[in-house]
Amino acid sequence: MFNTARMAFFAALFAGVAGQALAADLAEPPPAEPAPPPIVEAQPVDVGGWYIRGDIDYHWSQFSGADYITYGPPPGSNSFDGGSLKGAFSAGAGVGYQVNQYFRTDLTADWLGKSNFSGSTSGTCGTPAPGTPCVSVDSSSYSALLLLANAYVDIGTWHGVTPYVGAGIGGAWMKWDTLNNTDNDGSFDHAGGQGWRFAYALMAGASYCLTDRVKLDVGYRYSHINGGRMFEYASGAGGSTGAGPGFDHGVNVHEVRGGLRYQFGRSDCAPPPEPYVPEPEPIYTK
Repeated sequence: MFNTARMAFFAALFAGVAGQALAADLAEPPPAEPAPPPIVEAQPVDVGGWYIRGDIDYHWSQFSGADYITYGPPPGSNSFDGGSLKGAFSAGAGVGYQVNQYFRTDLTADWLGKSNFSGSTSGTCGTPAPGTPCVSVDSSSYSALLLLANAYVDIGTWHGVTPYVGAGIGGAWMKWDTLNNTDNDGSFDHAGGQGWRFAYALMAGASYCLTDRVKLDVGYRYSHINGGRMFEYASGAGGSTGAGPGFDHGVNVHEVRGGLRYQFGRSDCAPPPEPYVPEPEPIYTK
């Protein structure tokens, strides 16, 4: 009987200890691992599309000289002693395509306003006697329609400002007005020359975001218009020899430009799209 009571006592003690251990295991579940941070997937900025532009400028032209033919005993070729061109305003427009954030192209047409020309030539006059050396004063003006196909590299955008460089190639329809020549023999006129010429341009500047689609564009452009016919033949007065036609050596144009560009496609001025944040996966614990 004593053994039976002792066995019952040990069985009850073992059951109590095992029950407490099992209760402790149930009361303290294993800690759950923290959820990983969500992966933010950056969306690509799809910059590109068509745009239109309008520009105004003030330009300075450099006269590169001219040659003309004289007739008489003997005929020969002569050059202008010098010449200069005044500054003038011009305006233009164009349509272009933004290929990506760093490259774009456009076609532009600019009307270069009338630049006044003044120069001089040396020759002979019939006054006071035939063959008398004399110097004439010459005046005229030119205007031109400049058509260019351009390509630009947009270097990058910082705080809405995008510096760029570019180049263009095309042609210019150049028109010289009547050339007036005044010397000892009096004043007479040469009809001005006109026609298409090869032209190219180099440019640099920067644009600034005014809105999400409109940019202010300010820059400098150097353009060169090849030489061509400047004036036609005219007979001399007072017994002097006739002269013409004349051919200029070309014109270099330096422009300070300002204008606006309107982007139809997505512009780099627009705020970037919201990043995609996937929903976190639920975590289950046992």
